[in-house]
Amino acid sequence: MKRKKTVLQQVLAEKRKKAKEGGFMSGKDEFGTTKYVIYAEFEANGIVERPDVVGAIFGQTEGLLGDDLDLRELQKTGRIGRIRVEVHNKAGKTYGTITVPSSLDRVETAILAAALETIDRVGPAEAKIRVLRIEDVRATKRKYIIERAKEILETLMEQEIPETQELTEEVKKAVRAKELIEYGPEKLPAGPHVPFSDSIIVVEGRADVLNLLKHGIKNAIAVEGTSIPETIIKLSKERIVTAFTDGDRGGELILKELLQVADVDYVARAPEGKEVEELTKKEIVKALRSKVPAEQVINEMFNKGKSFYELIREREERKPEHRRVEPREPRVVPVKVEEKKPEAAGKVEKVEKPEPREEKIIKPLEKASVPELKEFGEFIERVKKDGVALLLDENKNVIAEIPVRELTNQLKERKDVYAVVFNGVITQRLIDTVSETGVHYLIGARKYNVVRRPVQLKIITFAE
Repeated sequence: MKRKKTVLQQVLAEKRKKAKEGGFMSGKDEFGTTKYVIYAEFEANGIVERPDVVGAIFGQTEGLLGDDLDLRELQKTGRIGRIRVEVHNKAGKTYGTITVPSSLDRVETAILAAALETIDRVGPAEAKIRVLRIEDVRATKRKYIIERAKEILETLMEQEIPETQELTEEVKKAVRAKELIEYGPEKLPAGPHVPFSDSIIVVEGRADVLNLLKHGIKNAIAVEGTSIPETIIKLSKERIVTAFTDGDRGGELILKELLQVADVDYVARAPEGKEVEELTKKEIVKALRSKVPAEQVINEMFNKGKSFYELIREREERKPEHRRVEPREPRVVPVKVEEKKPEAAGKVEKVEKPEPREEKIIKPLEKASVPELKEFGEFIERVKKDGVALLLDENKNVIAEIPVRELTNQLKERKDVYAVVFNGVITQRLIDTVSETGVHYLIGARKYNVVRRPVQLKIITFAE
């Protein structure tokens, strides 16, 4: 018995090993449309060969189950696959395994498996067959499908994310490139607002213009080379020009040439070692806010030999000093009132100096805004009640009363509007529209995200 069990275990172990090496797909290819597989083992008290086992299976089951379940007929119609038999001889006995693929239903397959156990002789020797199990191939297929689907999905997810990012970036790049225009006889790369904006930003190359477009700045124009084009020189005489160059040696050389041949108003530069085309939105905004008047840069660079960044560092060092002086002055005020000494009087003179400065800053703003609000007060009250937009001529006569939503379209068609009064938000888009039509006054409820305005346009809000 021990010998019998040992041999059977060896046979089964070898079979499992081959199954693992071949994998599920090899079994699927061999069995085709198989639904179930019958696994059985046999033992014969003598030496027999594989054909003896197959012959015993067909011969001893013939007529046993009727015509419908006859193995020969089933194999002819393809409902039973090729029967596989593995044989091992040891100590005068034969041990082995039998594999029968079946495309019958569950009940018929079970009957066929039970029929195998009725075989009691193989060739000249007595034999015994025992069914080990019936495997549902479809369950194995489902497991394979699930595992393979996981692998495919993981691969898809790894590849999909970078592809989506690249696609998004390509679309954005295409849109930005479409916004780019060619300006002047030299066909310089420029933003779409350069032809009509009262202020422009002069940068070095096409990539710089595209980066500014990416972050919503549409009034940039590129020099495209070390020689300053005639178009830039002409524009500098008509517009407010900010030179915005790279933070390297090349940017410094172009800046010096710009300052010599063009009428530049302000100078801004990328951080040291960086280029405008690689700056983030925050770095661009910070650099443009830190712009320096061109006269000061010319004086420091050409007369004193200082670099632009030295000038910026000096400005930053001065800022904390002013901040420290301002809070100290009001602290002296209570001491003067209590002591009433001549020394305190001297201190009062020092404190009185900044007070008129504050008045000089505040009073002109109040004087400038109040008369205009009174002048248009009647129209402001009217639009607050009715919720419409009023278009006025130079004599303050109403030439059109329109809904606020139609304001932009109406302004594009008219050229006789002197002032616009409406109960809505003044945006940069509306300012750009009215700048082309010659409007002098734009009066609305409030302003939002206004970056620039034409010199001739006066913007007033109800709160003023």
